[in-house]
Amino acid sequence: MRCPGGPRRPPARLGVIGAGQRGADVYGAFALAHPDLVRFVAVAEPDAERRTRFARAHGIGRECSFDDWPALIVADLDVEGVIVATPDRAHVGPATAALECGHAVLLEKPIGSAPEEVEAIAEAGRRGAGELTVAHPLRYTAFFSTIARLVADGAIGQLVQIDHLENVSWWHFAHSYVRGNWRREDLASPLILAKACHDLDVIRWLAAGTCRSVASFGSLRHFRPEEAPAGAPAYCLDGCPVASSCPFYAPRIYLGPDPSRWPVSVVTREPGEAALVEALRRGPYGRCVYRCDNDVVDHQGTLLEFATGVVATLTVTAFTAENGRTVKLMGTRGEIRGHMERGRIEVRRFADGAAMQPPPAQRIEVAVGDGHGGGDSRMIEAFARRVIAARAGRPAGEPATSLAVSLDSHRMAFAAERARKEGVVVRL
Repeated sequence: MRCPGGPRRPPARLGVIGAGQRGADVYGAFALAHPDLVRFVAVAEPDAERRTRFARAHGIGRECSFDDWPALIVADLDVEGVIVATPDRAHVGPATAALECGHAVLLEKPIGSAPEEVEAIAEAGRRGAGELTVAHPLRYTAFFSTIARLVADGAIGQLVQIDHLENVSWWHFAHSYVRGNWRREDLASPLILAKACHDLDVIRWLAAGTCRSVASFGSLRHFRPEEAPAGAPAYCLDGCPVASSCPFYAPRIYLGPDPSRWPVSVVTREPGEAALVEALRRGPYGRCVYRCDNDVVDHQGTLLEFATGVVATLTVTAFTAENGRTVKLMGTRGEIRGHMERGRIEVRRFADGAAMQPPPAQRIEVAVGDGHGGGDSRMIEAFARRVIAARAGRPAGEPATSLAVSLDSHRMAFAAERARKEGVVVRL
């Protein structure tokens, strides 16, 4: 069946499985802004309102709109690639089916929520005719691409150590990992996998070698019932006695001048402040952060040793005013410091300047865009161009975040969780 749209044109003709925040607001928005590169011609989404809204925005007819992913995969559609943007624990089915059908697949991270899920998709990738790209957008950013080039060019000599900090600011953590969809491991994934698997991917990329050993420490330290202020109710709007001083008080986070901004946009689909207030009264995002059903850790430090001799630390924490990534790379001849959200990189070489004095910094400013520092849009563009090249029979090489190169990040995450829970050093 040919979905409406006439003869094949230059844009990559894609189907999306999951039209939620990532599927619609990231991938869908990119297609609308870049009709020369991407056109969505099919959608699978169980939520009727989301499905209808996505189909209407992209001109998709009813015959190409489905309430479940198997119908999209098996239908005789003029689809060249599939984006899987379902919840974490619903990746295996659509990803493996799409690969077996020979589709190019862009799969949201994490690949899977458990080792057996990841290995099942890896096996499908080896067995199937399709090609899978993992949505690790950090590799596509100008920020990390510049740092990788500096390291490869020997700007700081031989790389020895990496300190990578994933700052999940207090309000972001409360929204996503205490009140939100990623608050429990049985509903989503461990924090280091759900939030930081692409940080591990970047560390692995910069270290330029396989990981040999992993140690990790962390816990759910703060967002627990015993930490609740005296008299705190189940919902913030039920008369919280510390409303004026609690940084996690829901109205402080969600009530503001722009109701369309994230994360306010996920609290309710109804417009207006009255609807937002009502959603906070009894909805999940209005709960007291000390009285939720969350169980993922709120801070974790991981130590990684690579075959190249590089040692790296990854810190993921809720207890920070920052909301983004900072990194320091130390080499035999100098160091690199970077702040991704500000697009700032500093290179200091030991031989520059006077002896026994801090060497002057070479400052590099890089472009910073929306969505993982601009990585989202570059990742989608790269995927679309690969689909277009395949259509023309042109070789495109391996994706920057192919399934093969992305497996290590997930195996490192699972090793870190085992190390944290069992109090051991895990050898890979």
